[in-house]
Amino acid sequence: MRKETQKLLVLSLLGLVSVNLAAQQKAKKDTVKGIDEVVVTALGIKRHDKALGYVAEKVGSDTFEETQNNNWAQSMEGKVAGLKVQTAGAGPLGTARITLRGEKSIMMDHNYALIVVDGVPMGNSTTGSDTPAYGAGSGGDVPIDMGNGLNSINPDDIESVTVLKGASAAALYGSRAANGALMITTKSGKTKDGKLKVTFNSYSSFDTVLKWPDWQYEYGQGTLAKNKAGEFYYSYGLSADGVSTGGTSSAFGPKFAGQYYFQYDPTQQGQSRERKLWRPYEDNIKGFWRTGSTYSNSISVESSNEKTSFRTSLTYLNNEWMMPNTGFDRFNFALSFAHQLTKKLKISTKFSYNTTTSDNLPATGYNNQSISYFMIFQNPNVDLEWYKPVWKYGQEQVDQIHPFSSYIDNPYLIAYEMLNGVKKKTITGNITADYQFNSNFSLMLRSGVEILNEKRTTRRPWSSANYLKGYYREQMIKNHEYNNDLLFSYKIDLNKFSFSASAGGSMRYNEYVMNDYQAIGLKTAGEYSLTNALSIPVKYPVPRDKEVNSVYGLFTAGYDNKVFVDITGRNDWSSTLPKANRSFFYPSVSTSFILSDIFNLKSNQLNFWKLRGSWAKVGIDSDPYLLHNYYTASNITGSVISPTTFNNPTLKPEKNTNIEAGMDFSLFKSRLNFNFTAYQNVSENQIIPVSLPFESGFSKRVINAGKIRNRGLELSIDAYPVKSKNFSWKIGGNWSTNENRVMSVPDGFDGIVSNVGGVVFYKMEVGGSLGDMYGYKLLRSPDGKVVYRDGLTEIPAGIEKVGNAFPKWRAGLQNDFKIKNFTISFSFDGQYGGIAYSQSHHKMSEQGKLTSTLPGRENPGGMIIGDGVTQNPDGSYSPNTKAVTVSSYYGDYYRRANVETNSFSTNFIKLRDARISYSFSKEIIQPLGLEDLTLAIFGKNLWMWTKFPMFDPEVATLDNATITPGVEMGQLPTARTVGFQLNLKF
Repeated sequence: MRKETQKLLVLSLLGLVSVNLAAQQKAKKDTVKGIDEVVVTALGIKRHDKALGYVAEKVGSDTFEETQNNNWAQSMEGKVAGLKVQTAGAGPLGTARITLRGEKSIMMDHNYALIVVDGVPMGNSTTGSDTPAYGAGSGGDVPIDMGNGLNSINPDDIESVTVLKGASAAALYGSRAANGALMITTKSGKTKDGKLKVTFNSYSSFDTVLKWPDWQYEYGQGTLAKNKAGEFYYSYGLSADGVSTGGTSSAFGPKFAGQYYFQYDPTQQGQSRERKLWRPYEDNIKGFWRTGSTYSNSISVESSNEKTSFRTSLTYLNNEWMMPNTGFDRFNFALSFAHQLTKKLKISTKFSYNTTTSDNLPATGYNNQSISYFMIFQNPNVDLEWYKPVWKYGQEQVDQIHPFSSYIDNPYLIAYEMLNGVKKKTITGNITADYQFNSNFSLMLRSGVEILNEKRTTRRPWSSANYLKGYYREQMIKNHEYNNDLLFSYKIDLNKFSFSASAGGSMRYNEYVMNDYQAIGLKTAGEYSLTNALSIPVKYPVPRDKEVNSVYGLFTAGYDNKVFVDITGRNDWSSTLPKANRSFFYPSVSTSFILSDIFNLKSNQLNFWKLRGSWAKVGIDSDPYLLHNYYTASNITGSVISPTTFNNPTLKPEKNTNIEAGMDFSLFKSRLNFNFTAYQNVSENQIIPVSLPFESGFSKRVINAGKIRNRGLELSIDAYPVKSKNFSWKIGGNWSTNENRVMSVPDGFDGIVSNVGGVVFYKMEVGGSLGDMYGYKLLRSPDGKVVYRDGLTEIPAGIEKVGNAFPKWRAGLQNDFKIKNFTISFSFDGQYGGIAYSQSHHKMSEQGKLTSTLPGRENPGGMIIGDGVTQNPDGSYSPNTKAVTVSSYYGDYYRRANVETNSFSTNFIKLRDARISYSFSKEIIQPLGLEDLTLAIFGKNLWMWTKFPMFDPEVATLDNATITPGVEMGQLPTARTVGFQLNLKF
């Protein structure tokens, strides 16, 4: 038996058969982890990790099943070196920005990793609401996180995810894989002898807010106004005590000391008739939020035999998010079927159908219609209960209750009337035919499809701050992508040599169109329909179609199972490039050396030692419609708007060159596994917009320019310090660092890549890095002291670099303990070195809402002297002695334009997830007809250490559809989650 098992393993390494169950069982007896597991690489080709010259890190199904997330990708956070899953903190769907090995493109949206499901790439595009994150008082709307293609993937259906980090690993996928790829393999039937296996997975989880800002409840609303007696006072309106001080959003009013003032009276919906106790309402923001809940039930049925495998699953998820009247429902159906029609022909198909529906998803951003805006402006002396009636007496659906400012919408109006609905249907699937001509030659034909149809609705009632007569919007989004692949493969073994070659081609077509109808103003209040519109601007559908045809090839060679070489080549023809530059070719080479075998170094201490290296060049095409100038429809019927960007009819593809080298070690019978990787990536000829002088008639032009270099290191380790029958301990860790360097910029380029809110500027300079944040800072004397003029901080002449949005390094640590039938697991992760600007901190500090604005309030007259110097007429400096009011001081020191005082370190350590489970013994469950019964309690984001003052240091801004790290612009709270799980198999 031992000889047969060894034979099967050898054949498997040569690629002739897959590792079967017997081989796996033998490996488990001798080692903790197989040193040569099978992973899925580009085009869905299964390869042995031993033969790869690049990193292909595999994440198993347990990661996604055991600690469920609304977006499965978040389960990988901190578990894979070099991978970052960034969300905008914008609600329950949690659209993810997945990057590998840092930022390579100047354009924020061009840095995402490719997502591939069962060998078929996903489009995974995001359609925004066409609104910026900063828009207060502009009369516009707010960004809403409606999710993207990632949200349609059911975590219970994931068998594994292979992370291909570099261009070398994903070169066969072309342009979209220049930033690496995540290869998702979904589950298929894996039972013995045709037996039917049923799995039921149910979990319930509950969300509370992880972290709150440090609000102060010592002083109330006001601006240091004094009455006739020279005392600080408050009055909601004109009263016997003095003029109104109730119209301010600032909290520089009187201290709460048991006094009585004329205040707002909810029964009067105006000023109280008598003076009321001046008191704080410390739950007047936190009390708006509730305990959120998520309930999910999934059932799957599978069966397989020698010829046929089958699996189908149904999953329903209901989410009630922490903000009242928000959440979503998701339904997933998946089907996997494969059948060996003849000895040579195998047909397989995978199909999934997803619906995501919501009556209301929360809005984010700094704008009147977001709950973030209300939280910023809520004052300590205002009771949340005063807002609950929503409408003024006799004015239902006509005039809201917002007694302190017409610019601040009622929070319950936001939650229950300003609805952002979505109905999304997604179909993904593929059908594959594999024909084995003989033992050497095979053919694979695969056709895949991703169909997204989405309807969005937006409702804004009468009297809302930005739409006094209401607003209604319908968006119809159609996004279809079709992929067809043909692949011929040949393999042969000649003594100690093994060779294989694959050649094929693909056709990809993406069809996108959005119809957008907006009713600006409603004839009848509370009736949301296009027919009730006062006016409907003309909106023509805007397509974004794209087609790419490709041919590619892969050649692999191995010698004595010790040395391996891969060579790939791909040529693309892209519809988004001009005819002269439409065709572009790119190659890759990778190799690996099994040093432990070459030098015969194997022992009980050293089991495996591998050296690997790779080089790849990838061409990257452009977004659609950047070659010629196009007019767009105006709101005035029959008229058009001239383009503001001058497009480029001679665009060339970008170039991305990747070099990677590393080593893998396995020690002490594979009880200790260590991986090290160093890489460099150079992006050139980037397709970017640069500024033009206004007299040209255009604001920007599109060019090829710029050179960006990324260098980094990745370390990962897995170890079993203890492994016995009744107790085992597995520990895993990873660490990664990335250095980004701008090598060149276009001539005449001002360096400004983008900005958020017109305050934080992302600027490129030679020698700098992508993610460098510029803005106004404090002006300082030569010895570093803050310079003041007339008691307020001096304003510098121009913007300067404040820091970088991306951390210097990230790390993760996972622990798994098995104690008889108990399993205890938990993971930490963290980062060091980045910063983020906080709009919420600026506004709350300016208005005196945070505890950091308390110093100086007890000074005589509420005056404060800033710690710093003033510049004398002769250029020398002397201590600042000018006193100003605390409201003026904090309003100036934390003013919106001061990026330095409102930016903070995003260093953090999180207890990312934890789980305790109990699996009942076979003796108990077998009489019940069960194969497995597991109960578990789990948690996510249970604890966090950080000095970031707002909700979460993992902050980013949803600006239209772009997730921009480094800026907090009306972030919503992050959830701390505790849940319970039941898993049954029979």
